[in-house]
Amino acid sequence: MLSLPNILTLSRIVAVPLLAALLWWPDWSLGYWLAFALYCLMGITDYFDGYIARSTGAVSKLGMFLDPIADKIMVASVILVLTAQGYLRGPYVGDIHVIAGLIILIREIAVSGLREFLAGLQVSVPVTKLAKWKTTLQLVALGALIGGGAVHGPPPVSLEEIGRPIADQWIHLVGLASLWGAAILTLITGWDYLRVGLKHMD
Repeated sequence: MLSLPNILTLSRIVAVPLLAALLWWPDWSLGYWLAFALYCLMGITDYFDGYIARSTGAVSKLGMFLDPIADKIMVASVILVLTAQGYLRGPYVGDIHVIAGLIILIREIAVSGLREFLAGLQVSVPVTKLAKWKTTLQLVALGALIGGGAVHGPPPVSLEEIGRPIADQWIHLVGLASLWGAAILTLITGWDYLRVGLKHMD
């Protein structure tokens, strides 16, 4: 039976294709504004589905299964589309910011596999405060990259554009810096989870 928290979670999954479609055209400022609004709405539902489930005692196995999947689908989709459209590009270092996105994606896949393995052994891996900070920084980073597309347009490509004032692309740069911060926390928390898993891999 679908509860309100589960409906909110499912709504995030259903909204992912629309979010990806709005991000598909890098020069479409209105599309990026709509994508930013939708992304924020998805983030709000992510908070409230957990809050409602805990406060009303409506925590369910379906919700526990769907919630992390919804988050990972959204994050992976945004990273992939923004990469394809050149939004993980920055001044002087070009596409090297794609590495930060790769680190985040690889960690999500690895930790999901580790959690599934440990679940078979009836071993739970609690979410740490650092992991929550990683998630928050990650969501801020992607939101800033989308918002930067809405405000500044596509990131600079030519040498002439790269030389434009930082003030003309500051939101985009905040997004890239936050993405690297999330990637660093991703490595730290990923290693913490791996250490727990290794203890059960005799």
